[in-house]
Amino acid sequence: MRVGRKALIDHDELRRLAGQGLSNAELAARFGVSESGILQAKRAAGLSKPMLDHSRAIPWKLNRAHNQSGPATNLRNLSSVAQGRTIPAEKTNTALRWAGRLVAAGLDVSYEPERGFFEIPAVEGDWLVERVLADARRALEAAGKAGIPVAAPAEGDGL
Repeated sequence: MRVGRKALIDHDELRRLAGQGLSNAELAARFGVSESGILQAKRAAGLSKPMLDHSRAIPWKLNRAHNQSGPATNLRNLSSVAQGRTIPAEKTNTALRWAGRLVAAGLDVSYEPERGFFEIPAVEGDWLVERVLADARRALEAAGKAGIPVAAPAEGDGL
């Protein structure tokens, strides 16, 4: 069995070429590796954003049909904000308003693959939306203190 050797990709050269706008396919051809190899090299060189983990905000295995639903999108956006990712202000505000409305009404969300997302009465101590909202608010507050502009809730949202 032949084991492939690890390709040596000069990180400085990779940074320079990526900075010039070369695509992953062009970089792969230039370095003689696969596009997957380029993605790995970019991660190793610190050229790619770290992968986000949304399992705390979306603890279910979603059916593909529900991946882009409002609740899934809002939970993912709040999770992204909580992990320090900058997302467009409109998306942040939409997610904050959605979660704030649920929390104010004492509601949480649940999920069933056949049914999708649905609202349920919140359970104190096990309140998903409240936790995800609090995580996002803490991150926004910390970013604001660091001088990073953050999205403010729209007027009348009571957030």
